[in-house]
Amino acid sequence: MSPTHQRIEATLRATFAPTVLRIDDESDQHAGHAGAAGGGSHFRVAITAESFAGRTLIERHRMVYAALAAEMKGAVHALALTTKAPGEP
Repeated sequence: MSPTHQRIEATLRATFAPTVLRIDDESDQHAGHAGAAGGGSHFRVAITAESFAGRTLIERHRMVYAALAAEMKGAVHALALTTKAPGEP
């Protein structure tokens, strides 16, 4: 697990107290891509949290991006999100 992965996980857990959190480092799938140099830059996140209830998809994504602002300005080149409230399929 890369340091970036660890920071993403710690930040999302502290910010959202998710009931489900899955973070996949997909950097190896982007070999040769400038943003993937050194790895730990492309992530897929699935998160379920109560704070997403009643929010639109765009609002949810903005919440996650705001929480990860420091990472997005630095190590993270790409972030794919699946955001749900508890009870959503």
